[in-house]
Amino acid sequence: MFPLDTLPAALRQAQPLLWHNPGLRPAAAALTASGHGRAEIEAAIARWQRFAPLLARLFPDSVAADGRIDSPLLSQSDEHGKPLWVKADHALPITACIKARGGVYEVLCHAEELALAAGLLHAGDNYALLADAPAHALFAQHRILVGSTGNLGYSVGVMARALGLGVEVHMSHDAKEWKKQRLRALGATVVEHAGDYALAVAAARNNAAADARAYFIDDESSLLLFFGYAAAAWDLAPQLAAAGLRPTPEQPLRVYLPCGVGGAPGGVAFGLKCLFGDAVQCVLVEPVASPCFLLRLATGDDALSVYDIGLDNRTVADGLAVPRASATVAGIVGPLIDAVITVSDASLLAEVRQQWQQHGLRLEPSAAAGFVAHQLASEQWPGDIIPVVWTTGGNGLPDEVFLPLLAE
Repeated sequence: MFPLDTLPAALRQAQPLLWHNPGLRPAAAALTASGHGRAEIEAAIARWQRFAPLLARLFPDSVAADGRIDSPLLSQSDEHGKPLWVKADHALPITACIKARGGVYEVLCHAEELALAAGLLHAGDNYALLADAPAHALFAQHRILVGSTGNLGYSVGVMARALGLGVEVHMSHDAKEWKKQRLRALGATVVEHAGDYALAVAAARNNAAADARAYFIDDESSLLLFFGYAAAAWDLAPQLAAAGLRPTPEQPLRVYLPCGVGGAPGGVAFGLKCLFGDAVQCVLVEPVASPCFLLRLATGDDALSVYDIGLDNRTVADGLAVPRASATVAGIVGPLIDAVITVSDASLLAEVRQQWQQHGLRLEPSAAAGFVAHQLASEQWPGDIIPVVWTTGGNGLPDEVFLPLLAE
């Protein structure tokens, strides 16, 4: 067993920390060793394109006529007056969170599979027909289960209910009440658990296994989720080019990605490394109480949880309150992660206020993590970089939830 007392003291004491990954490898070598690559991402992009007419039909008020789910690249200045870029997934269409890139995508994959098997869909068809009555009748015979602290469950719920699929979301004690109510309003079944995220996922998995018409979306090991997220890199690349930004190994992108179990940031990091190679630095950001991915990268032990090093996994960043990292994702992207930064709850709340007051960005605490990480990295890891903060959720926060955050 890895000697836990050799881990950084700041990690064990729930203090902010910049940790450079000693297992980092050159991108080309790490991508080859992973057994995965661009082909899987390009297949995901092609599927997104096939579903664009359906998304435009189902969500005309939030999705553009071209059916694309993407967010803008915003420009700010950091505390030193230097350029700082913001990939604003807190404002993604349909769900206003990064989980749309994975959760919506995997629901669409399952719907495609069901429709093809039933003979309702054929190669070359316009996928908008999946909103018609025959498809709705087919989907009504099936249901999707998922475990979530909130945003993945909501993304799955919105897409599944729009198609007519049943939904059962198992939610941990960290999940906010308003997120549960939002799901129930869609017609989803919400199962509340007194335990943490890992227990909620396990319960959903067990329930799905007992139902032949149930499909389980596994946030801990789904490659469909992973490559749905990875496709986001292809959205960012033309935005960077349009802004005149051309990363090189000498002046790399440094992308700050809030991290819970690891699927979304791991997928995005994988896509970025496929596109930019060693011209991008991928930095995961975790709460000081829930540094599960750092713990996995530092020890190589898939079984370890943050509880094993004396941390309580309690954080205002409910979307990041995960005790154990995804073994699947860590196995793929571990050698591609440049660093992990841990941040305090107080700093997250302060950044939520600042982003609202100075830039009008409506962020949940998890989504503010990258800004805090950039401040720490600017002091401890300076360099000639192109910094990008990836925001992950917040535009969907109701006033009665968001405004009290500004007062904390």
